[in-house]
Amino acid sequence: MYYNGSVALHIFRRAPAAPRSLGILPAAFNPPTRAHLALARAALRTVDEVLFVLPRQFPHKAYEGATFDERVQMLLAATRADQCFPRFSIAASDRGLFVEIAEECREAYGETVRLMFICGRDAAERIVGWNYGGPDALYRMITQFELLVAPRAGQYKPPAEIRDRVCILEVDDDIGFISASGVRDRLRTGAPWEQFVPPEIVPLVRTIYG
Repeated sequence: MYYNGSVALHIFRRAPAAPRSLGILPAAFNPPTRAHLALARAALRTVDEVLFVLPRQFPHKAYEGATFDERVQMLLAATRADQCFPRFSIAASDRGLFVEIAEECREAYGETVRLMFICGRDAAERIVGWNYGGPDALYRMITQFELLVAPRAGQYKPPAEIRDRVCILEVDDDIGFISASGVRDRLRTGAPWEQFVPPEIVPLVRTIYG
């Protein structure tokens, strides 16, 4: 575990190489889906390593469904069988805002590593639209990391003041229709869901979500 005052990044699995660029994929992973892995694989064209981050608390949602430990279990199982597993790492952060996760990653990976947060268009819009407490707070925050944004029901169009901190993430697979909430909805209604999660975690998902 890597500590920085009151914050800590708990790394469950770390890729062996020391990356010059780190892609950070924070999510609730409730459950992990094929879309999460597709984003991570696509990001490896740009970054040396992808770090899947499960926050212990979220700024905009509460824990429901799978427990924290169950989500870690599913994430470890989902990534272990992937072809890109040697370049995947898994960690938990104490807090959920990108700027807070970036602080924890700096402590764990060093001050010189390039940090790029991986997300879809909808998540990027939420991040940019969040109230960070001041008119220039977003600009000051975005100097600490970059955004690697995948299209999701349309391309992301960043505000002019942060355009040079945003890169487009091209994903080969059509994943715009896959979401963890959609998987949970299908589980509740008895609709087929297995094709939307990595096959290695189908038994786990069935057990955890009933």
